[in-house]
Amino acid sequence: MWLAAAGLSAFFAGLTSILAKCGIRKTDSDVATALRTVIVLLFSWLMVFMAGTVNTIWDMDTTSLVFLILSGLATGASWICYFKALSIGDVNKVVPIDKSSTVMTVLLAILLFGETNHLPVKLVGALLLASGIFLMIEKKKIEGTKKNGGWMFYAFLSAVFAALTSILAKIGITNVESNLGTAIRTGVVLVMAWLIVLIKGKQKELKCLDRKEFLFIVLSGLATGASWLCYYYAIQNGVVSVVVPIDKLSILVTVAFSYFVFKERLSKRAFWGLILMVVGTLGMAIWA
Repeated sequence: MWLAAAGLSAFFAGLTSILAKCGIRKTDSDVATALRTVIVLLFSWLMVFMAGTVNTIWDMDTTSLVFLILSGLATGASWICYFKALSIGDVNKVVPIDKSSTVMTVLLAILLFGETNHLPVKLVGALLLASGIFLMIEKKKIEGTKKNGGWMFYAFLSAVFAALTSILAKIGITNVESNLGTAIRTGVVLVMAWLIVLIKGKQKELKCLDRKEFLFIVLSGLATGASWLCYYYAIQNGVVSVVVPIDKLSILVTVAFSYFVFKERLSKRAFWGLILMVVGTLGMAIWA
C-alpha cells in the first residue's frame, strides 16, 4: 500500500506543477504559494475529520509534535533559500544543486534509519538519479541574472533543508496518524508562506487576482494536499530511501502534461536524463 501511496503522491505532485504554472502567469509566485497553502491546510484538516482522528491530537507526544514542526520549518526554510538563490544566480546552476536533495535524503535514510537492505542497489540507484538530474538540467543561457557567488550557498541550503524535511517528518510521524501529521506540518508551512508575503509587502496583490488563475491556484492546492497526504502515509509506513525517489517521479507526469498542454518537448539530453531517473527509482522500488 505504501508503494501505491508513493506513486499517487508522484502523480498529484506532477499535476500540481502544471496547475501551478497555469496559475502564476500573472500572479506573483509568493502570493500564489501562500494561497495554495491555505487550500492544502483546509484539505488536510478535512481529511483528518473524515478519518475521525482529530481526537488523537491529544495523544500526541511532545517529541512527535516537535519533529513535525521542525519538518514544516525545514520546508519553509528550503523555499526561502531556493528563491533567494534564484534571485541572485543562474537558474541552470541553482536547480541541479536543489534537486540533489533527493540523493541526500536517500543517503541520510540509510545512515539514520539503517535502511541498508539491498544497499548496493540503493547506492547505484542514487548514482543514476544524480546523473539523470544532471542531464535533465538544460544548460541554457539565462539573461539578466545577477552574478553573485552567494547563490551557491543558498542553493545548497535549499537542498539540505529539503532533505531534512523528509527525515524530520519520518521521525515526527512515526507515532502519529499520517493525515493529522500532514495537517499540523502544513499549518507551520502556512505561517512561513504568509510571512514571506508580508515581509516582501506583496499582500496588496491579493486585490487584483485574476479569477481564472485563482481557480488554477485552488486546483493546484487540492492536488498538493492529495500529494502530501499520500506522501506522508508512504513515509510513515514505508522505506524513506524508496518513497522519496518515487515521489520525484512526478517529473514523468509533469513532462507528459507539459507536452500535451504547453507543447514543450524534451531534448535528447533531457530524455536520457529522464530515463536514468526512472531506471534508478524503479530499481530501488523493486528491490525494496
